[in-house]
Amino acid sequence: MCEYCGCRGNPPIAELMDEHTALVDQAHLVRRELGAGNRVAALARLTDLLAHLDRHVEREEDGIFRAIRATGDFVEEIDDLEGEHRGFADAVAGLDLEAEGFTDRVTRLLDDLDAHVEREDLGIFPVSVVTLGATGWAMVDEAHTRSPSFLLDPTTSPEEGTCTTSH
Repeated sequence: MCEYCGCRGNPPIAELMDEHTALVDQAHLVRRELGAGNRVAALARLTDLLAHLDRHVEREEDGIFRAIRATGDFVEEIDDLEGEHRGFADAVAGLDLEAEGFTDRVTRLLDDLDAHVEREDLGIFPVSVVTLGATGWAMVDEAHTRSPSFLLDPTTSPEEGTCTTSH
């Protein structure tokens, strides 16, 4: 994950990047369950990941993507990233726990998620810092206010059984 360009110094971008880190961490837990041959647990963890991903995507598309699109720049890139968001959701909806290729399909989905996260962290997020003006950042702030980060939710840690924040 990028730490050198300075975009992490922008609080909305830092928060989206922190969400990416949490999603990648959740993907690791799914991979661990798959490696142990526990498809049911893997699917349960994948379902949790998807709930967070849905909220993240909503914030991202309503905020940073909408603001960049309003500048008229990088529209094709935004279209591609939004298409990947929809593609991931569609692929997960089509998963069959009993199918022979379940583990391979989930692994490919998680690999695609990793590549997507990197593409945003190293591409569109740094671009936003130099592209968006005050109006764009106001759009991002409004979107983040409407839909707070899942990192702020109290959760029960599956590893320790304690109530914490996701962060």
